[in-house]
Amino acid sequence: MSWAAEVEELRRRRKLAKLQGGEDGVAKQHARGRLTIRERIDTLLDPGSFQEQGLATAVPDYDDNDKFVGFVPANYVLGFGRIDNRRVVVGGEDFTLKGGSPNSAGLRKSIYAEHLAVQYKIPLVRMLEGGGGSVKGSGKRRGGGGGDSVFSEPRFKIISDALGEVPVVSMAGGAVAGFPAGRMAASHFSVMTKYTAQILIGGPKLVERALGVSLTKDELGGAHIHTKSGLVDNVADDEATALAQCRTFLSYLPASVYERTPRIESNDDPTRMEEELLSIIPRDSNEGFDVRQMVSMIMDKDSFFEMGAEYGASQIVGLARLAGQPVGVMANDCRVYAGAMTAEAAQKYRRFVEMCDTFHVPVVNFIDQPGFMIGPEAERKGTIRYGMAAVAAAAQATIPWASIQIHKGFGVATAAHYAPNAYVLAWPSVETGALPLEGGVAVAYHREIESAEDPIAKRAEIEERLRDARSPFPRAESFSVHELIDPRETRPILCNWIEWIQPQLDTLVGPVKFGMRP
Repeated sequence: MSWAAEVEELRRRRKLAKLQGGEDGVAKQHARGRLTIRERIDTLLDPGSFQEQGLATAVPDYDDNDKFVGFVPANYVLGFGRIDNRRVVVGGEDFTLKGGSPNSAGLRKSIYAEHLAVQYKIPLVRMLEGGGGSVKGSGKRRGGGGGDSVFSEPRFKIISDALGEVPVVSMAGGAVAGFPAGRMAASHFSVMTKYTAQILIGGPKLVERALGVSLTKDELGGAHIHTKSGLVDNVADDEATALAQCRTFLSYLPASVYERTPRIESNDDPTRMEEELLSIIPRDSNEGFDVRQMVSMIMDKDSFFEMGAEYGASQIVGLARLAGQPVGVMANDCRVYAGAMTAEAAQKYRRFVEMCDTFHVPVVNFIDQPGFMIGPEAERKGTIRYGMAAVAAAAQATIPWASIQIHKGFGVATAAHYAPNAYVLAWPSVETGALPLEGGVAVAYHREIESAEDPIAKRAEIEERLRDARSPFPRAESFSVHELIDPRETRPILCNWIEWIQPQLDTLVGPVKFGMRP
């Protein structure tokens, strides 16, 4: 006796599942300028590498005689695949079915995504589009549909656990609300499309009903909102570019915390010295300069991948390579609040340090820190609280850390730039102290200045006298920094440091004491 009939039925169900929302549903998705979930998966993964899980998962439909007549496929597609021949788990909502709002089968598969990534210790890429729960069907009093059992683990536990074990990346290609929006936030890297995506706690109708405010999806949660809110790291013009950014981000990280960072061969000369570095810092301490250009001259060519450029903009963070070794790069942008640490910059800084520490990525920190942002707005935002969280993140970091003092280093905020056992280099252009000189002189010498015949000349005289005492040469002489260096030597010296830390990186694996949280 053969099982051919059952196998044929299985084939039919698998075929039905791949139809998604049917021709009309797929056409509507394309008309909105968006890819379907299966097209997104094909765009992200190496060709032919997708291995779907739960091919026939669905909500079945039976007639009165209990005969199967059809089903609605699970509107969450999940499986394994490869990116640059490295295994990943990939999943996302199928917006062509119920607008991505999960049916029972789709919800089970979506919850399983993090479990799968943690179990197999490989990265998770989510492609999000859709809402959370719906009131439809939630009012049933019959059939025991009362939610999870009392002994079930909280649904968000595995989401939180995943952040401490495997790289988690999320891309929004359309409207994302409710539970999927929470997943978007619970990521190491997130990117949304500029013109087709929105991320919302609650949609326009819910907001209007609850608050009496009428706004469109884009006005509530478009890219122009969330690049400033910090909910997403980056924005892309289209889905293909967004998914390419996901691939790029993952290329710097190990598959899990149980592996070391993946060093590659570099074609960039480790002894390269850029002449422009000698003059990139202006002699006028109040004049700005392009720190991104400086970073690009020191890191491996074309390797810097910036994250969150528009949020907490006085602090720059991103991933790069030095002699082929992935590193986390942090630098102050003196052209935004002189590089001062705002509440937003501190949160961005803390989150990035925790991400690097979680995956044992060494940090290279270019310091131009004039202190915490001051003023009424800074006080209203609780800047010092978020700033101290950034300080704590650095103080508890376990990763190799190089700190390069390039321009300014004042106040408590500077403590955020030094981890235990940091390798400290200084440029001749650096000036450090308890306070910026100009403000500190105005406070400490106000009586002497006010009583002088020429207060302006007196202030200039005091500032010049104290500035000489802030020279980096005495600190180098007293071994308060490891080396005082020619700026042009920065790349060769850091590339040597990369070689020194290789044995440490080989053994620096496993979960850290305090992993990253959103």
